[in-house]
Amino acid sequence: MQPKNENFVNPSEIRTQFSKHMSDMYREEVPLYGDLLSLVEDINQEVLEKSPNTKAHLERTGELKRLSMERHGAIRVGTPSELSTIRRLFAVMGMEPVGYYDLTPAGVPVHSTAFRAIHEEDLQISPFRVFTSLLRLELIDNGETQKFAANTLAKRQIFTPRVLELIEQCELNGGLSQVDSETFINEALETFRWHKTATVTSDEYIKLHDQHRLIADVVAFKGPHINHLTPRTLDIDQVQTQMPTRNITPKAVVEGPPRRNCPILLRQTSFKALQEKVAFSDQDSEAGSHTARFGEIEQRGAALTPKGRTLYDELLNASRSELKEFPNEENAQRYTEILEKHFSQFPDNHKEMHDQNLAYFRYFVTDKGYEALNNTTIPTNLKDLIDAGYIEYEPLVYEDFLPVSAAGIFQSNLGDNAQTDYKISSNQTEFQNFLGAEVLNELALYANTQKRSIIKCGEALNIAQLKA
Repeated sequence: MQPKNENFVNPSEIRTQFSKHMSDMYREEVPLYGDLLSLVEDINQEVLEKSPNTKAHLERTGELKRLSMERHGAIRVGTPSELSTIRRLFAVMGMEPVGYYDLTPAGVPVHSTAFRAIHEEDLQISPFRVFTSLLRLELIDNGETQKFAANTLAKRQIFTPRVLELIEQCELNGGLSQVDSETFINEALETFRWHKTATVTSDEYIKLHDQHRLIADVVAFKGPHINHLTPRTLDIDQVQTQMPTRNITPKAVVEGPPRRNCPILLRQTSFKALQEKVAFSDQDSEAGSHTARFGEIEQRGAALTPKGRTLYDELLNASRSELKEFPNEENAQRYTEILEKHFSQFPDNHKEMHDQNLAYFRYFVTDKGYEALNNTTIPTNLKDLIDAGYIEYEPLVYEDFLPVSAAGIFQSNLGDNAQTDYKISSNQTEFQNFLGAEVLNELALYANTQKRSIIKCGEALNIAQLKA
């Protein structure tokens, strides 16, 4: 949305520029990411050329314009203070915390939220998202290691003094000028930059690593380096197949639902984490190594209603239960077959998904609808207007994440031996206290977007109260 002062830069524009600069920085740090972008671009272009219906859908929803710049990043912070300040940093860019994700059931010692824009108009300008996880130090079962990790994290400052000044200035004044927004972007990038010098000795790193590789990744470095940036593809199965032709090694299975004619929610894959040289604090050169950063690709589908999510979860759980083990290279084909079998119960066309209230949609007045204004008495009921051809609909794109899929991506890059059975429950209240704000409910956001589109159709057709 527009800033209060006309001299201030729109937060969505700051977000757009920050996303671009972060992508450029990550491409320099991880050249393989550039190869991945090239592959995704080629496949997207091929899909658009071969599928006029897909192109028409993206044009109608406005997603075609944002497709090439679509990214999501992921970071892991170590303390409540870092989490709170990162929330304030993202707020400068019009990004708010959406959803609570507990990854401990999948053996990953974090809980998370996703920072993103929340209004459809802002999302069309820039859909940049950052999946942000907070390390749960209480899950370190070795008391000495837990204390060491806490003390190490307490000593670091992941934000530059200038970016902290600009965050406070933005909060006080309601925005940033062009000059200040450019400075903010450059200063904020430093938080996410990769540092080859660790803050711990090689022995200390090993102790952290033995607890969990992710714990070492969070604690042992100067800041929450961006550990992946994710472009959006229109055909993730093609990406999965063609990655090896570009000398990119994919993970074993695509996370999320199986391939469908009408994609739902989110499908994700990645290339294996890189082994990068690092210098521990007791070393003069980069004699050590660390594995964490990887490349991820996603294909986004329709946002599902509570009813749709319940059905999705039931089918996914049934699939995982039948497999009885973590999906890996050995059982990848079998897992795919099991998924497809169970998900055959989920309707695979937009009309059934719409009529059964399984997904959220955006409604549009058709040319026929506008023509009918002058010479026809039109219905005031949404269903009748759709049946008459006066209104059409397209599914809302899913803007968020899936806990099981996120954990699957993490685990594939941490190694199967990283799985841990944590005997602790999720704690959204504690997470929100650390965050300094409540996380927004993503389903309510989709419902609001759908409602706004219905109201807009009613206004265009001169219907005072369009009945859904």
